[in-house]
Amino acid sequence: MTDLEPEPKGKSMGLDSIGGVLVVIGLGVALLGGALLLASRVPFLNQLFNLPGDIRIQNGNFSCFFPIVSMIILSLLLTVIANIIIRLLNK
Repeated sequence: MTDLEPEPKGKSMGLDSIGGVLVVIGLGVALLGGALLLASRVPFLNQLFNLPGDIRIQNGNFSCFFPIVSMIILSLLLTVIANIIIRLLNK
């Protein structure tokens, strides 16, 4: 028969820490929603997912959308922004 080890103290999350995590996640979602509302007013971002390289397949009740070119542009833009932020934080 093996001995059962007790759970180490300090390793489990209490309800107060879970509540704090949920508040932070909620604030993040709210900020993301506000950013999306503001981004909808920028003319270029409204046309972002209607670029010539984006693939749209529609057939009866079926539709499928592959925003290939839009994702490449968005990836490049976010990479540049992330690099600028990292360089500013390292100074």
